[in-house]
Amino acid sequence: MKIYFAGSIRGGRQDAALYEKIIEFLKTYGQVLTEHVGDLNLTSDGDDGPNDKFIHDRDMEWLQRSDVIVAEVTAVSMGVGYEIGRAVEMGKPVLCLFRTGAKNNLSAMVAGCDDVETIYYSDIQGLKSPVQEFLFSIKTTD
Repeated sequence: MKIYFAGSIRGGRQDAALYEKIIEFLKTYGQVLTEHVGDLNLTSDGDDGPNDKFIHDRDMEWLQRSDVIVAEVTAVSMGVGYEIGRAVEMGKPVLCLFRTGAKNNLSAMVAGCDDVETIYYSDIQGLKSPVQEFLFSIKTTD
């Protein structure tokens, strides 16, 4: 299974350590094409490519190749929202993860979308079983 993990980069890196843990968990189910999102050295400058066009085109190619997108959506990020919208447009299964007790609310564009499944969780342990169930329900191209 090819997994596209989305999490905030330029919108803020406050959850980078959490992303790293989620990515490690997801790797037990397949190849995570976007491991760099959990890189603790990556800053909110989003300098993971030579320029913005390269980053966009690379990420869209990864999204196209993926079987599923898993997005941590607690931190507000225009890029993550864009990726979710493009994944829905491509007909990809989309799973969003939102931490309960967050200071911000989940976007209505995510919460109200019938093509997006959302898991509300309080800690990494609380998301493992529902994520596993979701991933097992996906038919892959492999």
